[in-house]
Amino acid sequence: MTQQETSRSWTRRQETSRPETAADVDEVFEDEIFEDEVFKDEVFKDEVFKVETHGIDPIPDAERHGGAKDLFWLWFGSNLTFTYVINGALAVAFGLSFWQATLVVVLSGLSFFAVSAAGLSGIRTGTATLVISRAAFGVRGNFPAGVLNWVVSIGYTIVNTVVGTLALEVFLAEIGLGQGTAIRALALGVTLALTFAVAMWGHATVQFAERWMAYVLAVGFGALLVFVLPGADTSAPAAAPGLSGWSLAFVVMLAGPFSYLPMPADYTRYLPRTTSLRSITWMGASGGFLSSVALGVAGVAAATQTDMTDAVAGAESLLPGWFQTVFLALVLGGSVTNSIITLYSSSLNLQVLGIPWSRSRAIVISAAVTAVGSLAALFLTDFTTSLLSFLSLLIIVFAPWGGVFLADMLLRRCRYDSDALHAGSAGAYWYRAGYHPAGMTALLAGMLFAALTCDSELWTGPLVAPLGGADLTLLGSVVSGLVYWALVRRAPADTPAA
Repeated sequence: MTQQETSRSWTRRQETSRPETAADVDEVFEDEIFEDEVFKDEVFKDEVFKVETHGIDPIPDAERHGGAKDLFWLWFGSNLTFTYVINGALAVAFGLSFWQATLVVVLSGLSFFAVSAAGLSGIRTGTATLVISRAAFGVRGNFPAGVLNWVVSIGYTIVNTVVGTLALEVFLAEIGLGQGTAIRALALGVTLALTFAVAMWGHATVQFAERWMAYVLAVGFGALLVFVLPGADTSAPAAAPGLSGWSLAFVVMLAGPFSYLPMPADYTRYLPRTTSLRSITWMGASGGFLSSVALGVAGVAAATQTDMTDAVAGAESLLPGWFQTVFLALVLGGSVTNSIITLYSSSLNLQVLGIPWSRSRAIVISAAVTAVGSLAALFLTDFTTSLLSFLSLLIIVFAPWGGVFLADMLLRRCRYDSDALHAGSAGAYWYRAGYHPAGMTALLAGMLFAALTCDSELWTGPLVAPLGGADLTLLGSVVSGLVYWALVRRAPADTPAA
């Protein structure tokens, strides 16, 4: 019996028995599994430093483990990344004062509550977010969104890889290995290797690495705050930032949280079905909120004191000499922790797109594309400009997609037909020729609005000037969500009863 056949059989048993408590799960496990020699041989364990055997196939109840607190460390550790320092500095560059930029950082951090709440869909179905989104867009309709999500996910991995590489390059130069193309290439190779090794092992190792790296990074970045915050210039700017400055700051700060919307179920699918929505929402959201806000504020404070065009060098200039080497290690570590979860999810994404490989083999594709993109960013383009352009355009995709996905999840109250998500044309989510008209219409409406109101280095929408320079890309999520609600208005007919 193959792994997928085992998972499908487990799903059928789950739908029949529908255990409600942990004790019920244990009873089902004992009565139906260990008496069946075939299933005894087919149990796959999610263990640290062992290659994960599951991909997007549903995780059986017997193999589920952990608790909501695991999500705190996952989101806390993965967001202890220097990218948030850069984003906070950009908010000041847009003309905001220390307190104005700090307000943007805090409000943007609250978006992790929506990201974390979306993880309940993984508990209910045992599968990845981009499988679940078939319910909103249709099996075929989910494909183009899946492609775009994979591209942007890899783009964000490239951004973090480049940040880590630049930090490691400076560190190698400081210990006497010199500078130049060869040293930069070596730094890139080390950064990619650290990321790839953990992501390749899979879910259990990802959670283990994020937790233990979070302990170290939290202490280090805490020291960074102690050094940077006291010197912050909290006076008001000479001129008001205007609507344009405020909107651009929100776009940049929200790009990080929004980029996670296609991922939360990837990390909750192993949790027991009895895990509550409240617990996973608060644990995951508090982890992401604390780390992103702390580092965002550090970036704001640094930008009021020094030139942050080269963010790593700028922040380093504010630190005592003895701490600078530690700081470079923090930048590298934070980049790796963030890249790990995006690279891991990208491998599940490729399976959703139909790559006929296991998760561990599919991740090689993502790693190779990340390497090529990082080479281009490091050797062919101006990094700061590329980063700003990327973050500005990111929301055009993620905001409308997230609006539809969250609206569909709320209408269904996170109840899905798990078998139908994997059934293709034979399932309830095939809709019309594989497309869900309501989902596709809402997505296109949101993306159109976002494109018309986007203000970035690569694209300026025709409505930006009439709006006084404001970038309203974020509202693409509201537009798509409202359009979807107007077209559906109630729980879809395929939603199973509670």
